[in-house]
Parts: sequence; structure tokens; C-alpha cells
Amino acid sequence: MTSTLAGTGESGGPVDPRNAFKLLLSCPSGLPPSRVSVDFHPSYDRIPHPDANLEDSINEIWNRRLEENPSLYNGKKFRYAGHALRHVDGLDQESSVCLHLGLTDYRTFVGTNLNPLWEKFLIPSEDDSVRCQHTSSPLGNGAIVETSDNRILVLQRSYNVGEFPGYFVFPGGHSEPEELGISDHQNDKGLTQAADLNRKVSQEMFDGIIREVVEEIGVPAESLTDPVFIGISCREMNVRPTAFFFLKCNMESKEIYQVYSRAQDGFESTQLYTVSRDGCDQISCMACKCFCCNFVSWWER
Repeated sequence: MTSTLAGTGESGGPVDPRNAFKLLLSCPSGLPPSRVSVDFHPSYDRIPHPDANLEDSINEIWNRRLEENPSLYNGKKFRYAGHALRHVDGLDQESSVCLHLGLTDYRTFVGTNLNPLWEKFLIPSEDDSVRCQHTSSPLGNGAIVETSDNRILVLQRSYNVGEFPGYFVFPGGHSEPEELGISDHQNDKGLTQAADLNRKVSQEMFDGIIREVVEEIGVPAESLTDPVFIGISCREMNVRPTAFFFLKCNMESKEIYQVYSRAQDGFESTQLYTVSRDGCDQISCMACKCFCCNFVSWWER
């Protein structure tokens, strides 16, 4: 299911365009790993734009960013290129989903999705996979984490990060190809090897979100339930896609505040907030507000 979410700010005015997003896929009942598969293939990689000057701008922007911050790392990322739903006859809910993933890197993300001319990389199309075929579109991940006292965890991003500093976000980041030893496509793999790699990439989608929550919040992995996949959003500004997951933590809010101060990646945020489901309406970030209100209320316990 694809649905665009629009709205107004708290003052009744238009939403900040940096907060506007749409849902590319909604799985409100939550899908476990057994019902989420991956087709990882070079056919889902980014297609270079025919405008040579636009392509050249990717390196130009990256080189400028490197001059400003020599510690930048051009890591590999999984590229989102769409999905396929599989239904079981007689069931209204999605029975399984297959994510179409290619390979990209951080340099190309900075040079396309974060390019001031990012809209020039888009193709007019109702099909998002076609519309974004020239962008890097690395698949991020985000976690809706509910505490044992029924609160939702929200972070305020640090003002030192490169993308949307100071904004409210859910814990998250990216699943990492390098966790699986993937640096490029191995086209000589047989069908058995390819199927095994697809299974490993699919599992990394779930392992990766646990890793992000542990590193950004500081809670131990054993305090978290197995995540379930609940959908994919796409930011209207820069068309960056993010896969969302729902997890529960067996710790109370006050305990989580204590461990947050020692989180490995705590430098990426300035503050941890715990909000009630009803309190999600008070979050100024439209993406956080809509995901909390929609996905958490839809979640079938």
C-alpha cells in the first residue's frame, strides 16, 4: 500500500517540507523475519544520469565535504529499489514482502539525495523505483521502541550531524553490507549461493535495527523483543527511504534514561525523550508523529 501523508503544522500552517514524507509500504500487523525476504541484485543498483554535468557534481560535492571533514567514510549501503507484496488467498493482510535491494555508497548518497540539485536526478513517474532510478536512495532503518511503561523513544539529533541537525527522529541508521562482507556484487554466484546471500541480507535488516537501538540508546540487546517490520517511508525532500520496525524494551523509561548517557553513539543525539502514544501529537516532526500515531495504534498485540 502506498499513501501520501500531508498535514499542517501545530500553528495551522503548512508542514515544514523537511518533515513531510509518504508511506511507500505499510504492514500494520508487523512482519517477522520469516515473512520478509530480499532480492539483492545489481539490476537494482543506481542508473547514472545522462546529464554528464549532473553526474560530475557527485564527485565535486563529495570532494568539498571531504575537505571540510577528512574523517568522512565512503561506506557501502543497501539501495532501495522497490518491493513486491505476496498475499495469501482469503487473507486481507500482507502475507509477505520481498525488498528489492541493490548496492550504493555514502559518496553517491551525498552527491545525489543530499545534492542541492537533488530534484534534477528525478524522473517524472508514479512508480517510485523509476522516479528515483538516478538517486543513491540508501535504505535507512528506524525503530519504534515501546518501553515497559508504555512510552515511545524519540531522539533529538545532534547539531553536529550532516543531515537534518536538531530534528526529532526515531533511533536508527542503516543496515550495513560490510557486516556481511559485501563490498560489491559477485556475479559469478550460483543460484544456491545467491539464495543464501539473499537470506543473509534479509536477516541483516533485522539485526541492523537492533544494533542501532543498542548503540544509540544504550539498552542491552537482550532487553529488546525481536523486531517486526512495519513499513517503508520516503522523505519528500531528498526522497530518502527508511524501513521501520517495531520493538518492545523490558526496561522502564527512567532506567533507559540512565543507560542513554553511556550509549556508544550517544554523540549523534542531544536528548532522549519518552512520549506516550497520545503524546505523539506533541512531537513537532511530522514523520515521528504519523508513524507513532499510525503504526503503534495499528500494531496487533
